[in-house]
Amino acid sequence: MKTRLGCLSNKSDSCSDFSEFLPPAQERSTRYLKLSTDEVTRWADSFDALLSNKYGLAAFRTFLKSEFSDENIEFWLACEDYKKSKSPAKMMSKANKIYKEFIDVHAPREVNIDHRTREETKQRLLEPTPNSLGEVQAKVYSLMEKDSYPRFIRSKIYQDLLNRTQIYCQRKSV
Repeated sequence: MKTRLGCLSNKSDSCSDFSEFLPPAQERSTRYLKLSTDEVTRWADSFDALLSNKYGLAAFRTFLKSEFSDENIEFWLACEDYKKSKSPAKMMSKANKIYKEFIDVHAPREVNIDHRTREETKQRLLEPTPNSLGEVQAKVYSLMEKDSYPRFIRSKIYQDLLNRTQIYCQRKSV
């Protein structure tokens, strides 16, 4: 998923070069992204706040990739995309892809779920509906919220980003 970076509105407390959080395949012509300290601070308030902010999501994905554990967020994003599918053929295609990449016991990016959930999901995907992946997506979300998210908030990536926004904002106010 390519993220195009631009500038948020020019708030007085906007700050921070965000380019280090871009995936390596991203174009080198990216501009500076300005984030407010409040925005970055809100990411620590709730996991939902982090995931609903495209820059927070990008930083979280970068963190997970640095830990070689990005399969959960990639699975969650694939499920979000799957739920938007309208046609049964598209839904079936996406369901099969998600199953083969993340759910099957031999999947290259297998998510950590119990046997019962795996088997029930397999059965639901025989005739996929928009909610077929709901239970497994909720379990993976919960796992990220309880494990990966607290580590991210304590991580050097997040702390450095927060510190840089605060320093930049202090300089701007002088």
